[in-house]
Amino acid sequence: MSTGRHILDNPAHASLTGPHARFAERRGRVLRYPLDVSPWVGLPDAPGPEDWADLAALAGPGAEAPLPGFHGQVPDGWEITFDVEGVQLVDDGITAAPDPGAVMLTAADVPEMMDLVERTRPGPFLPRTIELGTYLGIRRGGGLVAMAGERLRPPGWTEMSAVCVDPDCRGQGLATRLILALAHSIRERGETPFLHAAAGNTNAIRLYESLGFRLRRTTRFLGARVPEHAADQQAVVV
Repeated sequence: MSTGRHILDNPAHASLTGPHARFAERRGRVLRYPLDVSPWVGLPDAPGPEDWADLAALAGPGAEAPLPGFHGQVPDGWEITFDVEGVQLVDDGITAAPDPGAVMLTAADVPEMMDLVERTRPGPFLPRTIELGTYLGIRRGGGLVAMAGERLRPPGWTEMSAVCVDPDCRGQGLATRLILALAHSIRERGETPFLHAAAGNTNAIRLYESLGFRLRRTTRFLGARVPEHAADQQAVVV
């Protein structure tokens, strides 16, 4: 019998059990990315006490576990470190097109990418985040001034992430160009773009909707800290 769940309702877990399985660090039914790739943890649907115990062992005592899309209650003793309302938007007719001015970014560009992220704060971007998928950038005067890339990969879908523009170059349509070019790349391999945004980031949401995204659901970005007394056990990397 169908549960009525959509694969995008639990995108981190779907990614780590699907196209991103090569990254997965696992204990029981709980998975996470390596900490230099992404902070996201994939809990199973409706986690039980054994799953929370596995998460505690996987993350370690006192560690923060970001739980994208989790709408339940954390166990007693776990501290909620952040709880942000968000939205999930999906491609509903984006006019995707390649952009000759967008360049493919590589590992050699990571120091510049990290610097741009530090100045613009689009969300988590770590030294190996670029391994999750395609990243495109726009350069001015040799310097990186805008970028956008791919993060979660539930089967059949690709999340756009790290969309950011240098403050001195905003208002020039650079984010739009990168979003349309990245959407074209995603569609070319037969997948559908989606993305997340904080519910309070109304300017970004308006831009995404104007480009052809539609709201699929509201969601929640939750962080929870493992109790300090949790048993410190080694994760099994698969």
